[in-house]
Amino acid sequence: AEPWADQVPDDDATVVRKLRDAGAVLLAKTSLGALAYGDRWLDKRTNNPWNLEQGSSGSSAGSASGTAAGYFAFSLGTETYGSIVSPSMRCGTTGLRPTFGRVSRGGAMALCWTLDKVGPITRSVRDTRLVLDAIAGADAADPSTQDMPLADWQDVPFEKIRVGYRPEWFEGRRVQAGDRAALAALQELGVEMVEIELPEGPHDCLMTILEVEAAAAFEDMTRSNADDQLQWQAPQAWPNSFRSAWMVPAIELIQADRYRRKMAGAFAGALSE
Repeated sequence: AEPWADQVPDDDATVVRKLRDAGAVLLAKTSLGALAYGDRWLDKRTNNPWNLEQGSSGSSAGSASGTAAGYFAFSLGTETYGSIVSPSMRCGTTGLRPTFGRVSRGGAMALCWTLDKVGPITRSVRDTRLVLDAIAGADAADPSTQDMPLADWQDVPFEKIRVGYRPEWFEGRRVQAGDRAALAALQELGVEMVEIELPEGPHDCLMTILEVEAAAAFEDMTRSNADDQLQWQAPQAWPNSFRSAWMVPAIELIQADRYRRKMAGAFAGALSE
């Protein structure tokens, strides 16, 4: 983003250090959408290597685009709300949004402390596992992290794998052919597909958490008016999201956090039945 166009970090992030210790050859830093949103940064756009008329989506725009183009064997992305999954779908890479707390965010830019994640973007599931093995684990620089074992999935028969899903998630105009193909492939492999039920509710209120935490992370930028330097100033762009988040009542944020806990419990219960 414009206020930090020439910034050079003083230290490596934890994931960079772990990759280097594992023997990875680190080549470059990739572009991402300004302040982790979309595929536009400064006055440029990162493109989908398969269709240069189309942006690569984001915010991990360069990570997915460069991996798909074969510039490097793998990359890292960050995700708060689709920023690994979305560019991976657009560019045709394998992106893993890890469970919160499995991979350290130490040394990475914070957007939303209780939702941010770091994960691998690769060209195969096998490579994804190799990278995740290297970067996962507890880290003092990120108090949310834990040491949790990774299952040895390679020898597990498909028939012993259970996958929860909701049929309506694979219907409608926003669902792409690749979504339905993935579902069909799992079914053909013999994976046990379990239709899950989740309570109805005001799911959109969860965006309040992201917007308020992001506004807090960039409080100084809003107070100093440095956000005026960003090229993108549409109503949905970060500068205006940050400004409007200052008007969110504390009670509304608390209720959104309570609802998040309720939905987390609903998901856990649906998959354990």
